[in-house]
Amino acid sequence: MKLITAIVRPEQLAEVKAALFRAGVTGMTLSRVSGHGGERETVQRYRNETVLLEFQDKVRIEMACSEPFVEPTIAAILASARTGEVGDGKIFVQPLDQVIRIRTGERDNSALTPITADEVQRAARAEFAAAGVTDGEDA
Repeated sequence: MKLITAIVRPEQLAEVKAALFRAGVTGMTLSRVSGHGGERETVQRYRNETVLLEFQDKVRIEMACSEPFVEPTIAAILASARTGEVGDGKIFVQPLDQVIRIRTGERDNSALTPITADEVQRAARAEFAAAGVTDGEDA
């Protein structure tokens, strides 16, 4: 099991979320964050004052994934969040020792997904085929 944390541009969020849903990832936590990476500081005018913006608005997406979902999740984020410009974001992958669903007490993989990765990915491929889209393309 892994905890995947992605920091992406806010304007890419809808595309990232749709790509994650197509990959079978439906459980995620979103946070609005500010950060500074390789982007340059920007200067804006606000109420006739010059303001230096050191930090850029970003969205942090966190997902706990079982092993079969790790690579499809990373691929979905890469394909949907990339604009080719500085500031597209980062993906962090960390091991998870335990996951416990509070409602039922289920642990680990049972607590992560109600159905198997194969079933989700099979359903996603069927949905793509019905829409006339080859696997991996946007609808």
